Amino acid sequence: MKKILIVDDEPDICLLLKKYFTKKGYEAFSQPNGENAIKWLKANEVDLVICDFKLPDYTGLEILQKIKIISPHIQVIIITGYSDVRVAVDALKKGAYDYVTKPLYPDEILVTVEQALSTKIQQSTTQAESNTASENPKKQVVSPTDYIAGVSHQAKAVIKHIDLIAATDMSVVIEGETGTGKEYVAKAIHEKSHRDKKPFVAVDCGALPMELAASELFGHVKGAFTGAVQDKKGCFERANGGTLFLDEIGNLSYENQLNLLRVLQERVVRKVGGAEEKAVDVRVLVATNENLREKVKSGEFREDIYFRLNEFKIELSGLKERPDDIEVFAQHFLTLANQQLNKDIKGFAPDVIQIFRTYSWPGNLRELKNVIKRGVLLCTTDKIGAECLPQEILTPMAADDEMDMVFSGGIPPSLKAVAEQAEKQAILLVLEKTNKNKSKTAELLGVDRKTLYNKMRAYGIDA
Repeated sequence: MKKILIVDDEPDICLLLKKYFTKKGYEAFSQPNGENAIKWLKANEVDLVICDFKLPDYTGLEILQKIKIISPHIQVIIITGYSDVRVAVDALKKGAYDYVTKPLYPDEILVTVEQALSTKIQQSTTQAESNTASENPKKQVVSPTDYIAGVSHQAKAVIKHIDLIAATDMSVVIEGETGTGKEYVAKAIHEKSHRDKKPFVAVDCGALPMELAASELFGHVKGAFTGAVQDKKGCFERANGGTLFLDEIGNLSYENQLNLLRVLQERVVRKVGGAEEKAVDVRVLVATNENLREKVKSGEFREDIYFRLNEFKIELSGLKERPDDIEVFAQHFLTLANQQLNKDIKGFAPDVIQIFRTYSWPGNLRELKNVIKRGVLLCTTDKIGAECLPQEILTPMAADDEMDMVFSGGIPPSLKAVAEQAEKQAILLVLEKTNKNKSKTAELLGVDRKTLYNKMRAYGIDA
């Protein structure tokens, strides 16, 4: 029986979710704050944590990082208000599996939980999808891992690059905002290559605690450190003959960058605590939502690794920059949501597509997917109408509007909120003026880079 821990300071939510998941065959527990949750996790094993982003003592990001240190393999789902989507996206970079927005719908959370646990259990769902297709031969089956090509100029350029590069063994850097589909592109490259019958192993470097990254990448021998009770293969060994995808590569520590460089140069791995070296044949694809070139200039990322990895670059545009693709992706996510929720919604009302095309989509494809899944859940007709969309999609508030609200007729919750909003706008303004050069931005704002990064993370600024 799978175990789920619910962390929320609202007793009613904890009670509701505990009863619901117990009824669905899970063993459910709850804790009212982050400190109690961390103590509980140190003493108990659990498969998945559902955690409110705003706890009395920790933010969702802080507790996420603590959970990943206790056990990197625990799946974490964040509960957040829809206005905090940008912050939730940051949580995904740090290793959260997904986020769900309030108000909560247990059926929607159940789908996300089942997907998270399925991802944990198996690297590939191909066989399960094949079985489903054979049982329902007349029903279209779409895989959550399918790569969907858009129709925009940008999308066609990406497809062309995938086709060109797949036949080679060149390393590829995939750059794009969070939620633009970097892992889907990596899988498409693998599946079109001569390595397609060998493993595709994906690693989220942003979710790896610094002290465990070497073990995860290169493996360890029994007794190498406390908790190493048996030998373990690292990702390079598991991907031998196939493709290794390193997501958020810019988050690797300097020491682990050195270890990675050695493997890239010599194509051999040595387990943590081991003496023997083993040759590996692995194609390496990496992804980042940051400008690695800028990180090289600032000394945060080694130049020699950058040039080893950057044999070819694919850049993915945000969804707001390619509105022609929105309907294509919306239809795909509709088909997927129909399968997951066992519904048969036919399409979208005309005004909904127009709303989708004008919204900014800070969470990109992941946000669109979540909005449509919720729309399918709420829809009582054969087409999703505007009434099924979150209010924030219908009447999005720009940052300038937020400031106007704070300083005019709207009443801010506190002086701290006003100061935070002013800080956020100042950072965004200077980032724009410096073309997102963080070193220059920090200098102009009179703070060090660490302080700037902390502020950006706190305000959900993705640059």
